Amino acid sequence: MMTSDNIFDQLTKSGLGSDVTTDGPIAENDPEASSLDDGQYTPRKIKDTSQELLKYGLLEMASKPKLYQTAVTHQTSIDQILEPLDLRLEIDDIRGLAFLMVSQSFCKEDQEEWSHPLIRKQRLNLELSLLLAILREFYVAHELEAGIGSTQATVPLEDLIPRLRIFLGDPGSETKEENHLRNLLEKLKSHGVVSEVDNRYDQVIIRPIITHLANLENLNALLATLKKQADSEKNEIRDSLEE
Repeated sequence: MMTSDNIFDQLTKSGLGSDVTTDGPIAENDPEASSLDDGQYTPRKIKDTSQELLKYGLLEMASKPKLYQTAVTHQTSIDQILEPLDLRLEIDDIRGLAFLMVSQSFCKEDQEEWSHPLIRKQRLNLELSLLLAILREFYVAHELEAGIGSTQATVPLEDLIPRLRIFLGDPGSETKEENHLRNLLEKLKSHGVVSEVDNRYDQVIIRPIITHLANLENLNALLATLKKQADSEKNEIRDSLEE
């Protein structure tokens, strides 16, 4: 009794299933190969690195040294993978960072209007922006003392609370103030800026990506917002006195 071949048998006989792996000799002979037209496949390590970048947006040498090294060594190949997605790979070799950026060709002149389907634009409220600027100041001080590229930039919560109080005022309760700070830090953790709060020592580790998220452009925008808010409050006080 004759039986028809299943789909896997058909693929095997036609030869289409012989090159399904990316770890074979073809990839080894040409580690930069990425074209399917000539039977060459992207090496597994480049795929893994690209997928990790697309999943988390960044790689740190301190936590994932192999993937980071692949990103540095094969930046051109990874950029070729990212280019159709209007993304590019940025390397900060001093701090051991590899992270995604939206290609300049994709961004419109009005930076507030662009929307990328794969990248969530970082939109922080005023409190989070203030805390981000304060954390960056602590991180810069850490680099000045320990050297650029040093890790474990820790800061106690008790050092952050009085700095944040200058802008937000005193809520009248230390417990309420600390809980509010912890909530803000938890939100920044989702952006990769800080680690989980160490409840044993009541401190947090500032991630090096903060130097790029809280760059000069973003800090100037924060200052402009604060100035606008201060002017608005002055006008309200003036109007109330004139009434």
